[in-house]
Amino acid sequence: MPRGRAREAYAQLPASLDKAEKVTNTQEAATGRQVTERLTKGRPAKAGPATADRATAHRGKAGRGTLGADPLGGEPACGTGSPATLLTPAQAFDALYGFCAPALVRQAYLLSGRRELARESVEQAFRLAWQRWPEVAVDPDPAGWVRAAAHEYALSPWHRFRPRYRHPEPPPAEAPDRALLDVLLTLPATYRRTLLLYDGVGLDLPETAAETEASTPAAAYRLLHAREAVAARLPELTNPAVLHRRLAEVASAERLRAPKPPAVRLAGERRARVWTRAAIAFTIAIIGATALTARTAPTRYEPPVPAGETVQGVPPRAARGTLSDAQLKLRAKLRSETQKGPDRLLPRPE
Repeated sequence: MPRGRAREAYAQLPASLDKAEKVTNTQEAATGRQVTERLTKGRPAKAGPATADRATAHRGKAGRGTLGADPLGGEPACGTGSPATLLTPAQAFDALYGFCAPALVRQAYLLSGRRELARESVEQAFRLAWQRWPEVAVDPDPAGWVRAAAHEYALSPWHRFRPRYRHPEPPPAEAPDRALLDVLLTLPATYRRTLLLYDGVGLDLPETAAETEASTPAAAYRLLHAREAVAARLPELTNPAVLHRRLAEVASAERLRAPKPPAVRLAGERRARVWTRAAIAFTIAIIGATALTARTAPTRYEPPVPAGETVQGVPPRAARGTLSDAQLKLRAKLRSETQKGPDRLLPRPE
């Protein structure tokens, strides 16, 4: 759907979707985020007023005005506090897709370094969300649910075995963008994702730790080491605000477009039908094999044939020894006679 209609539809989502976190961030908010010395000692830092203000801004509660647009955080949510109306599942899905898909494609590109894989990751994440839409629709953070699925698919190690992803893609055109992307791709996958979520998307540390399935101190260590690795290669990106701006610039420099939401829904439904039919066919094959086995299997016990035993009263077979003179003459006579042909069948005259 058009962007304007997507914004209006997203503003009318139910309360479960209105509470979803709007992953936005501004340069001014990024300047205040610093990891304190307490985090390096294994204790999470106490959230101050700035952290609370950022969390409130990120939540994007219903009735608030528009937030600043962020290339990595999604389009701004439009809502003026109008009463919510009921939407069909397809309309709610299309609204969520139009709100999150453009930013998720850019995030997946920074994680994987591949344009086609970034689009595929977002498409696969929304296919999974449509298949599980009753679960996603009531989730407190549908945008975070889809984002986690897209990030996990983009960072899957199995893509290296696919023929289409064995060769590297053309790097960005600008040299600074190539340098930053190379540094990101040299980081471990968990460090790269933590850096993107905290400095790129704008999540706070506990939310980043929860999404990466790590403890808050572990997420802090990953963030610190990732920043140190980036600063060692690119000293101009020591400031988190500058790093956030450069991440947004690198992601926005590429022309990354996600497919339309109806196409994603139809592809997901088609794949679900294919897998359902395959499961039914497999079940029928198992039932047929079981019935055939039950039909042809023996119904009573048949003991195996025992091995040969010695019969009493019969002398054992003598071992072969040397031939006697008579046996030697007979063998020579047999060898001298014709072995093949019709002459062998003629009667011998007496």
